Amino acid sequence: MKIALMDSGIGLLPAAAAVRRLRPDADLVLSWDPDGMPWGPRTPQDITERALAVAEAAAAHEPDVLIVACNTASVHSLPELRARFEPDLPIIGTVPAIKPAAAGGGHVAIWATPATTGSTYQRNLIERFAAGVAVTEVPCPGLADAVHHADQSAIDAAVAAAAARTPEDVTTVVQGCTNYELVGERIRAAVQRPGRPPLMLHGSAGAVAAQALRRIGAEPDPAAVADTTLTVLLSGREATLPDTALSYEEGRFLQAVSPVR
Repeated sequence: MKIALMDSGIGLLPAAAAVRRLRPDADLVLSWDPDGMPWGPRTPQDITERALAVAEAAAAHEPDVLIVACNTASVHSLPELRARFEPDLPIIGTVPAIKPAAAGGGHVAIWATPATTGSTYQRNLIERFAAGVAVTEVPCPGLADAVHHADQSAIDAAVAAAAARTPEDVTTVVQGCTNYELVGERIRAAVQRPGRPPLMLHGSAGAVAAQALRRIGAEPDPAAVADTTLTVLLSGREATLPDTALSYEEGRFLQAVSPVR
């Protein structure tokens, strides 16, 4: 079994780690685009062109399924990706975890890139899954880029700025960009208010990993053992996991379990 993941940057690491935990015997292909990131400020057409190129690089390794572990690409490029690759290669998009967050009740904040915040796509998800629930959209300029580059001071500044825009009565935060899941505990610490119940964080990594397995008819098997491979593609070039990826727990986990060869 071979599972590929794509993103503009290292935001694919949480979903890749989730796949690895569910199926330790799966070969992984990680394809991202350091030459073109960040994708957020680009036009939808440009994003789609970059996404198709990153997907083509992954598809050349003949995976059984491709996870689009990127909210921006899922917003703008899923129809084109599916038209290009399906049915031969199933495409799994990433949707912000608004539905499970809203089900818990309470005031929900959706942290997302400025391009996604207020978008028709996100507003439609809110109307569909969070009707009657208090929802605040919180733009997080610079956070995704800071996480990608593992710039600790920039991460702290971007998280603090977004936390300042988050209402004090928020009980749940949706991490509406896959990069944010790499710094989830820092987000929790910044938003958690004294005397309030523990803040709930919702990401998409586990859900998309499980959906990818369902799509190819595979069951989770955390005990499975195999000599697996990890292939890293940086704008189509085979490489190793960069130091920025290894600065996060998810990257170190992937490297330890299945070193790049």
